[in-house]
Amino acid sequence: MQKKIRIAILGSTGSIGESTLKIISKKKDRFIIDTLVAHTNYSKIKKQIRIFKPKNFIVTNFKIYKKLKSKNYKHTNMHNSAINFNLKKKLDITVSAVPGINGLPITLNFIKFTKKLLLANKEAIICGWEILNKFLKRYKTNLIPIDSEHFSIQELLKENEKDNIDKIYITASGGPFFQKKIKNNIKPKQALNHPKWNMGKKISIDSATMMNKVFELIEARKLFPKYKKKIQILIHPQSLVHAIINYKNGLSKFIYHEPNMIIPISNAILNNDVEIRNFIKLNENFSNDVNLKFYKISRKNFPPNDILGKINKFNSLPIIINGANEVFVELFLKKKIKFSSIIPNIIKVLKNKNFKKYAIQSATNINKIYDIDQWSRKTAIKIADAK
Repeated sequence: MQKKIRIAILGSTGSIGESTLKIISKKKDRFIIDTLVAHTNYSKIKKQIRIFKPKNFIVTNFKIYKKLKSKNYKHTNMHNSAINFNLKKKLDITVSAVPGINGLPITLNFIKFTKKLLLANKEAIICGWEILNKFLKRYKTNLIPIDSEHFSIQELLKENEKDNIDKIYITASGGPFFQKKIKNNIKPKQALNHPKWNMGKKISIDSATMMNKVFELIEARKLFPKYKKKIQILIHPQSLVHAIINYKNGLSKFIYHEPNMIIPISNAILNNDVEIRNFIKLNENFSNDVNLKFYKISRKNFPPNDILGKINKFNSLPIIINGANEVFVELFLKKKIKFSSIIPNIIKVLKNKNFKKYAIQSATNINKIYDIDQWSRKTAIKIADAK
């Protein structure tokens, strides 16, 4: 009899969290759902408590927590703080998918009592890699990135040809506007309409501006530092190839799979021992997709190209880019700024007179990260208000 997998999901009501629960629901006998964490989605939280009966549910919004706490669920203990939460018994797996920089301290806390961390929170790596990595080593927690690109690189690097690597490519879909003229009147609904992936609002807008690939390049270089100078971006609109390794001997290997996050998540959870048809319906028309297309990035087809050239110049530049981008994406979704202004506005933050003062700092603790992040956000708001 297989030992049951004790699992926690941070961000259970988001797209990654729901995909993970979909996997669990198909293999209920394999899992113990120890802890779920969510913020404000009352109806989804209530539904997840009813269906999955987790031992613990942490609701970080106090108003929603109080509302749910009053219901006195028999099987589920309600909690309000994910940062101060503690477990005596180690979890086998934590899936960390709380979006934004607020996911970092929650992730750090759960590393303390987790054997394996499946990480979807880009910001934890982009803004807090030095701290995160220390925690992983201190608590002997194994990290598996579950972004399709980084998961694919990690899988490819399991081969015994690491010294023969010439280049590593992560792929970008190009989003809904690739090879199209960006108009001034793009609406959020249009930018959210990704041609291949079904994702949350923030990551969908990042894909439309292609800022997500700037973040994923930073992430890849931190996760795989030995190959830092070898990792590059290719645009691949079909979203079928997720990472490519070119070897010095002229051979190449890549990982190909349909654009569905259940594939990397299920393989990460179940150590590749997966019959994927148990979870999703696969496209059987493989022959229709063999004409794979790839494009080199340039200023013309990759809007954040100028930002890309700066990412290695200063220690805390990724924190500043991330904070500013989050502000401008939120303002665009609220229809307060134009889609076409997101990238130019981020560049304005990087040209601010105080930029270097913050960019050169070393983010050695959470408070320092928040200081730099807050400066970036305040500067971004001033730029947006100046319009």
